[in-house]
Amino acid sequence: MYNSKIIGLGKYLPEHVVTNDDLSQMMDTNDEWIQERTGIKERRWIKEGTDDTSAVMGAKASRMAIDRAGLTKDDIDFIVFATMTPDYYFPGCGVQIQDMLDMKNIGAIDIRNQCSGFVYAISVADQFIKTGMYKNILVVGSEYHSNGLDKSTRGRGVTVIFGDGAGACVLSREEDTTKGILSTHLHSEGKYADKLIVEAPSIKHWVPEIMESKEDLSYFPYMDGTFVFKHAVVRFSEVIIEGLMKNGLQKEDIDMLIPHQANLRIAQFIQKKFGLSNDQVFNNIMKYGNTTAASVIIALTEAWEQGKINEGDNVVLAAFGSGFTWGSVIIKW
Repeated sequence: MYNSKIIGLGKYLPEHVVTNDDLSQMMDTNDEWIQERTGIKERRWIKEGTDDTSAVMGAKASRMAIDRAGLTKDDIDFIVFATMTPDYYFPGCGVQIQDMLDMKNIGAIDIRNQCSGFVYAISVADQFIKTGMYKNILVVGSEYHSNGLDKSTRGRGVTVIFGDGAGACVLSREEDTTKGILSTHLHSEGKYADKLIVEAPSIKHWVPEIMESKEDLSYFPYMDGTFVFKHAVVRFSEVIIEGLMKNGLQKEDIDMLIPHQANLRIAQFIQKKFGLSNDQVFNNIMKYGNTTAASVIIALTEAWEQGKINEGDNVVLAAFGSGFTWGSVIIKW
């Protein structure tokens, strides 16, 4: 048996910054209203006319991660790509990464677990490495939300939250089983799928039906924000504790918690509940908004870049989102 270890991290954010004041020009909202409810000050949106997509951004983050790992594209054995905003209905973005990076004909799979996407993706990659099937796996989280949001007052409750961006890491075989990813913990509760959903287009509600009705807005995201918040704070706590207990750790042993960047209020609630200092929790939702499957890996990359994560640290990743799905990853850095 092996462990898997993160040996390279990368990220990419579009250059175009959209502030809360910018959004107030599109809809009935303001900076105070948005910050009070979400903690978000600005986000990155892909600017019209640029070439960025979920796959393109993922490729840019991947090149950085591979380079920082001290590897080449030919060293990568497999690709796991997490997104809820793929370039196409099918195929998925994983095969596009293989092509864009001019890789060998390695396998690629896509993970569709929305805000929990990266946590699920790294768990899948971890199992492939622990069984000895692969040595180096590229794990990507990338999202292009801005082109699919309702940018009117009607959609402001959702639209102000989301941003575009990508992150990637290289997961590699580690023979010392006291290091690297110690455990991952995944859960779901599908009965609440309709609380955070994009209903269409789907096979049971296809494009012609949507186009025939001017009142059909099922292709825009819907969220029952209060319901999601209440469940998120409970599930975040449960799955973090589950991971700590599995590894004989206490909450005091957490050196860095990287929560999914869904809402700053959720992260602050968890921080207070676990008695963690500001130095033990990393948040960047203020700058980027919620980038769903990209949020954890972007935040992890930034925390590492800023020297907030060091060798030997106990690092906890946790996420909750649509599905509902949630999970945690316990890492000895």
